[in-house]
Amino acid sequence: MVFDSKAFFDTLFSSIFFVPALTTLAITFLAMAMAIVLGFGGALAALSRYRALRWLAQGYLGFFRGVPVLVQIVFWYNALPVLTNNAINLPALVAGTIALALNEGAYMTEIIRSGLISVDPCQREAARALGMTKPMAMRRIVMPQALKVIIPPTGNQFIAMLKTTSLLFAIAVPEIFSTGTNIYSQNFKYFEVLFVVSIWYLVLTALLTALQKVIERRFAVRPRRSTVLAQEHG
Repeated sequence: MVFDSKAFFDTLFSSIFFVPALTTLAITFLAMAMAIVLGFGGALAALSRYRALRWLAQGYLGFFRGVPVLVQIVFWYNALPVLTNNAINLPALVAGTIALALNEGAYMTEIIRSGLISVDPCQREAARALGMTKPMAMRRIVMPQALKVIIPPTGNQFIAMLKTTSLLFAIAVPEIFSTGTNIYSQNFKYFEVLFVVSIWYLVLTALLTALQKVIERRFAVRPRRSTVLAQEHG
């Protein structure tokens, strides 16, 4: 096989991937934002003293971690309209983002739950002894410490989500990989185009990795005074 350098560089330096790259980033951040909200709710449910909430959380985790992401994507875009007799017919971009968010929410549930249980329960009791309400203790004592456990794996999940968006080509969402498949289906330069696609993903992954390091440094600070007080009373 002869590498077509002209096709490679023409594709690499064209503007055709710019909008798909922005689309990929937008899907990544939106799906992860939704997943973090779902994960926080799921973590609280999993740690609840109410058995029904714990069962609900376990059912959510079991289903969305057990069913392949591609199956979930196709369900939201193709099966849901049939199931509802076209009462719900979501655009591909919306359906794909929801599918990714729901799936990722199950993983974020476990990450956030692990972060919350990493904080010594005695510190919650000390916070209550200082007159803090449960929400205040969560905000001032638990979360600042839990974030140090939560942030590193969450950053990894962001990067994984970025790459998982490539599955949305199955429902014709115009992200990076879908754009690449459209190009090589016309010029048949499979290797050259896929090389360009890989470069785009590597660049975006590098940007997210740099952002992750900045955030990790930002939260690698001394505990807030309220946290220190709770530790002293613990």
